[in-house]
Amino acid sequence: MTTRTTDSLTEVRPPPTTRRRWWVIAAAGAVVVALVAVVVAVAPWAKDSPAPAAGGGPGSAPVADVSGPPDATPPEVDTAALVAAVPAESLAKIDPVRLAPGVVPPSNRWYSGLVFGEQPQPVFAEPLSFGLTDSGFTLGLPTPTVDSKVIIAPHVPAVTVDAGAASAQVSAADPVSVTIDLLDGSGAVLGHVVLAAGSPFVSLTAEQDVTLSSTVAGGAFEPGDDGAATADAGTSQWGLVGGTTDGGSTTLSAGSTATWYALPPDATDAAATTLRTAAADPVTGVDVTYGVDDQVARTTLTYRTAGGAPTAYVLMPHHRTGDQPEREDCGLGAYPSVYGDLELCAGSQLTSFAPALPATGQLDLGGISDDQRTAIVDALKADVADTPAFPSDTYFGGKALNRAASLVVLGEQLGVPDVVADLRATTTDALREWAEPDGCTRRDARCVVYDEGARSAIGLTPSFGSDELNDHHFHYGYFLAAAGLLATDDPALADELAPVMNLLAQDIAAAQASSELPQLRSFDPYAGHSWASGTSPFADGNNQESSSEAVTAWNGLGLWAQASGQPELATEATWLASTEALTARTYWTAPDLEQFEGFDHTMVSLNWGGKRDYATWFSPEPSAILGIQLIPMGPVQTSIALGVDPEQIRASVEEATPGGYGVQFGGYLLMYRALAGADDAAAAWEEAMSLPDVAIDDGTSRAATLAFIAAAG
Repeated sequence: MTTRTTDSLTEVRPPPTTRRRWWVIAAAGAVVVALVAVVVAVAPWAKDSPAPAAGGGPGSAPVADVSGPPDATPPEVDTAALVAAVPAESLAKIDPVRLAPGVVPPSNRWYSGLVFGEQPQPVFAEPLSFGLTDSGFTLGLPTPTVDSKVIIAPHVPAVTVDAGAASAQVSAADPVSVTIDLLDGSGAVLGHVVLAAGSPFVSLTAEQDVTLSSTVAGGAFEPGDDGAATADAGTSQWGLVGGTTDGGSTTLSAGSTATWYALPPDATDAAATTLRTAAADPVTGVDVTYGVDDQVARTTLTYRTAGGAPTAYVLMPHHRTGDQPEREDCGLGAYPSVYGDLELCAGSQLTSFAPALPATGQLDLGGISDDQRTAIVDALKADVADTPAFPSDTYFGGKALNRAASLVVLGEQLGVPDVVADLRATTTDALREWAEPDGCTRRDARCVVYDEGARSAIGLTPSFGSDELNDHHFHYGYFLAAAGLLATDDPALADELAPVMNLLAQDIAAAQASSELPQLRSFDPYAGHSWASGTSPFADGNNQESSSEAVTAWNGLGLWAQASGQPELATEATWLASTEALTARTYWTAPDLEQFEGFDHTMVSLNWGGKRDYATWFSPEPSAILGIQLIPMGPVQTSIALGVDPEQIRASVEEATPGGYGVQFGGYLLMYRALAGADDAAAAWEEAMSLPDVAIDDGTSRAATLAFIAAAG
């Protein structure tokens, strides 16, 4: 590890060998989405079992009717057949040292740091933070500290629980919650610890009689007359329900549960009562459902409890942004976080909406002028002629294929198919090569294998840590987009590409857990966005930098779903893209930073579980810090400006271009400026006509840049 010292903070940074990818591109496409949805769930402590429907199963809370689109059954996918079609090879560089046998390695999760690496890392389950110790665990209530470039709230233990454990391992996981077994010296389970994103509770259910020591800043929990023990940690107040607490020790008999929780700093009596009551029935897992219609993409999280009683949850800012369902029993207080206040609500079901964003692969060029069309076609001819050989790694290879496929679609849309005919053939042949199921038996690049240990599809040659399971949604989203664009109206090509493209799609977005692949590998349904690090070896939790590439990935998934005739997958893709686009605006490109006085910038480029940075993995330049949020500015990236104040866009672009647009990502910055209004689009067009080559990223083209700006005007 290396560190970077700021005026008031010391920021942990990874060594160069762990850093992820940096440049990027993508495309888009159109799909009409049926009014359907998907249920995705994992039973607590289950190992590779199929998921029940939300609210089903023993001990589940009944699911109330919610507004918004209805649920539907998840797509049926034979993942065993998909992975069997490609060669098996142990390629992944991951080591899940704290994982129970039979559990699919939970990569790209907010809690991945508990599983991988020599030492477990702290994790951030809003509103709490959590860390494993040699004999138990610690809990914290992170409080943000701000300087000019960083908003940070590290894990600072407020409560330490000593269970006398000798080791720990993750025994069950779903996209929102995780179960950790504490083991004694013989390997027997002492108890199951459950924490879930959005839940203010952490519980331990004893497997055998156990005595716990719970200390708070050198003190102890003191039992009260209301059935809860309480403790004052100085900056936070804590409660403990369950077991018998006396003199700092809590005794649990086998099968009984102790639950810890922090009270909001401004907790009302109603909040204290709600938390104390809900703590008696511990959360055991979280079911996820989603639905899509013409206007709304809906996410519903149902927090299951052991006895079916209502629990409590907290709302992040994106759960309160724009049009949302009416909520009762909220406003019970708020917890601090690096993302803003987290509003406490009573209940077991968190439902939130995002504006629907169906997959799109074409710009609306109906209103461009003849002069603009001529300039775009001239640039198109030059871009096609200058298209280099396609790289062989999964990141730059996929990015280049998507650039080429986007040029093909643009040329055909402009009525000059002859200009792009050869490029269509070349790009299609390259996709066919990547999509040969047995390709890795004959070559060591441009092919895909399945790693059974990692439970993941891995493309050869890996890049930017994709063999550590980093960035799979970025990489594979480009392939899916390119395949979707070129296979539109070509079912024979879609059938030819399907075995490998469907495997890539399921690797990043399987709606249901299976023995072969995890459920929703990258996407966090509570946080509303993806996590990019496979193993998350960081004290600040997991992270994601390029929010726009994540949106592009789900748009690519939708393009492929449409081209290959998979309506259920298309619905899932719309849900993912819609929700990720909302959080991209809320937390990356247009965040509300008013409460973080001292942070001197208009946007945030690198979001973590416990930190937010005005920084990138690869460059300190302002053009890169904003530019990495815009890549590849395909048609779907118009969503970046949805509902955003044009002044916010102008201010961010101005901050990113102190020396003008002739810089890395300068073309993307002009495209973003064009979304601020007609006058901005006209000015961006004039500027774009003389952009130097350095400003055109290798994931896009001059023709695509001009077309985007013209369409925005």
